[in-house]
Amino acid sequence: MNDQTDAELLRDYVEHHREQAFADLVHRHLDLVHSAAVRMVCDSHLANDVTQGVFVALAKSAPQLTSRPVLSGWLHRTAQNIAAQTVRTDTRRRAREQEAVAMNKLHAAESESPWQTIAPHLDAALGELNDVDRDALLLRYFERKTAPEMAGILGISHEAAQKRVTRALDRLRDLFTKRGVTVGAGGLGVVLTAHAVQAAPAGLGATVSSTALAAKAAATSTVITTTKLVAMTTLQKTLATAVVIALTGAGFYEARHAAQLRAQNQSLLQKQSPLLGQLSDLQRERDNASNQLSALLAEGAALKARSNEAEIVKLRGQLAQFREAKTAKIAPDDSREELMRSWLQREDQLKAAIKQNPDKTIPELSLLSEEDFLNAAMDAKFDTDKGLRQTLANLRRRAENIFASIAADAVTKYMKDHDSRFPTYLSDLLPYFKTPLSSDILDRWQILPQSALPNQSMGGDWVITEKSPVDATLDNRWAIGPGSYGNSTYQSPEVSDAVGAIKPAMQAYAADHNGQQPTDPSQILPYVTTPEEQAAFQKLMEKFPTNPVTGKAW
Repeated sequence: MNDQTDAELLRDYVEHHREQAFADLVHRHLDLVHSAAVRMVCDSHLANDVTQGVFVALAKSAPQLTSRPVLSGWLHRTAQNIAAQTVRTDTRRRAREQEAVAMNKLHAAESESPWQTIAPHLDAALGELNDVDRDALLLRYFERKTAPEMAGILGISHEAAQKRVTRALDRLRDLFTKRGVTVGAGGLGVVLTAHAVQAAPAGLGATVSSTALAAKAAATSTVITTTKLVAMTTLQKTLATAVVIALTGAGFYEARHAAQLRAQNQSLLQKQSPLLGQLSDLQRERDNASNQLSALLAEGAALKARSNEAEIVKLRGQLAQFREAKTAKIAPDDSREELMRSWLQREDQLKAAIKQNPDKTIPELSLLSEEDFLNAAMDAKFDTDKGLRQTLANLRRRAENIFASIAADAVTKYMKDHDSRFPTYLSDLLPYFKTPLSSDILDRWQILPQSALPNQSMGGDWVITEKSPVDATLDNRWAIGPGSYGNSTYQSPEVSDAVGAIKPAMQAYAADHNGQQPTDPSQILPYVTTPEEQAAFQKLMEKFPTNPVTGKAW
């Protein structure tokens, strides 16, 4: 396997015209691009065309990409653009093929998995992420890089790389939720690792390489030919003109023939419109069945702690071996063994901290999986009281998020069965919880009017929220309403008024940034225009001079 980075291979191809360097790039990223193309166009033949188009574009744009550290992000974005153009030119045919696939999936529902639920939405959701988040997910789950490998590529620490992946995964899960797709807590990364990149058809790599290089050579040849044409004699120019006219005539013939074929195709589509209506009905039935199956699979995955996923089985097997060998001597050159041992030690340290701080724990921690504890241990800070408080707050937030997801799903089902009425008591939801919840968990929550949480609108008159925080400084207040849930920091009346005053500025920022909320106060400063908004903004900066999550200055 070639150990050169993407940037080094690109420079080798651009500066030394080494076609093998380009072929190595194609071999390295072919599966990623082809898998994305299949999801985007839902047709293997069109996916092959899209894949070829991406690498043709790479060959032509190579000089501009030699300084780019993460090439996969550019390849994915280019695949999106080419796939969109391909789909626009053949929308009706693609629709028929998608409906046919949908019917096949309906008949084979028993073998479906959460992957079939998220796959149709994956690439659109990736496209909505910013470059930093998208690159992190592509490196981790599509190129299957480890945290140390990502750190080397991005020029950051491996802990920062792991945090970047975790944040990007949460944002991707939020985008799925907005599309009505429920992904089991902690399972999205496992599903992406197992299914996001599939092997491309045999022989496609060689075809793509040759096609891309030929297209590049043709473009270069056109420039050289144009230069030579300037120096032609009159006779040569006359002959060249005749050749151009002949080729143009052939082009007109091909265009006319293509127009006739399109007319015939349109006629066939009109005859098939009744069938398309029937296919649309079948698709709706398929979607209903798929949603029900997705919920059942998510429930089964939660109860079995995702033991059916190959990566988790492998990870747990390795962790079990390392637990038995904690006292064994570590080989100095075995960095993976040392990392795993350190990871397990941090997990033990985290669980010990939970036992030593019972006043900072909540019963919802029982909903966390082994994977959740391992991920939390990776980012945990034990060296200071402040770091430990933040670590336990992060763990509580993760557990409360799982509860909120379960409760929101139960509220939706309850309201569907009770003429859209919100439950009066939390015990009304017991038959609707997909995961059994203890009374200790339910005792921490209450039902309040929406007016009690003016800054957390959930789209209804009532919400489910916690009775009180464990740590008001670091904890978030959750609100669960009809079909949605969210959280925000606990606020005093003074802070709530200030947040309400700058809400128009935040909405204006979101409108200019595709619905994304600001992550730094400086981002909304240009939108704070009225004296009232400016005073409220200043009050918030005095109240929160540092980021309450990281503890660092804004």
